[in-house]
Amino acid sequence: MDLRVLGHFVAVYEQGSFSAASRSRFIAQPSLSAALKQLEDELGRPLFVRHARGVRATDAAEQLYPLAKQLLGQADAIQAMFSGSQVKEPFRLGLIKGLGVARMSALLKQFCAARDSLELTLVPPEEACDARIITRELLIPGEKFHPIWQEDYQLALPMGHPLSLQEQICISDLADIAFIQRTPCEAWNNLKTLLRQAGIGLDIRARIQTIEYAMGLVSAGVGCALIPVHAELAQQDVLFRPLQELQQSREIGLAWRRDNDIIQLLGTLLARG
Repeated sequence: MDLRVLGHFVAVYEQGSFSAASRSRFIAQPSLSAALKQLEDELGRPLFVRHARGVRATDAAEQLYPLAKQLLGQADAIQAMFSGSQVKEPFRLGLIKGLGVARMSALLKQFCAARDSLELTLVPPEEACDARIITRELLIPGEKFHPIWQEDYQLALPMGHPLSLQEQICISDLADIAFIQRTPCEAWNNLKTLLRQAGIGLDIRARIQTIEYAMGLVSAGVGCALIPVHAELAQQDVLFRPLQELQQSREIGLAWRRDNDIIQLLGTLLARG
């Protein structure tokens, strides 16, 4: 099997399109397509399904990708062994939003320091990657999951908000309050269902995606927000209160498809965190 063609395959898998892969591999797109067709003929399985915005990897490609990465890495290691240079180990880590800058920065610093040859790339969790730090709900078939953090959803309130005087808040207390809607969020979907069942409406002041922006708007007094709480979110001008009818949490952990020593190292450091 031609290592050069395997490199073309990996590029298409990671770039998500033949055109982007051909640019990264400095090869004409027709030549790249022909090489991938030859590889598919050798394997007897299609590797990619073309669509309007690029390609989708087939099950065969999902199986081949980690093996191809390993084989190409070993080839690089052999070359470096005789050239005297150190081979970088590329590692793509997918991260969901809202993990907290401080705790993830500390963790990734340890991760890189523990592996001098590591070349770490952080990507959105839906992109091709070696491992992902995600919520359990985002797991896909074939992935393993090692839980790391569990965070309870609570109502974030601006300092001085009338509801801040209550230790616990009921759904009925939310009628017509100024609210910051954060989506996508499973807890928000469940809250919306409870509100509809109770015939209660909110005064939506903002619609955003990230926890950080939600916290900023709460701090500015724009409204309240439903937030998964962890220590890094503690602020003097924001209070957190549990919502009595919505006792929900999210579980965050390390997800991966194939064992290797780098993923085991990452799992060990995450467990310490």
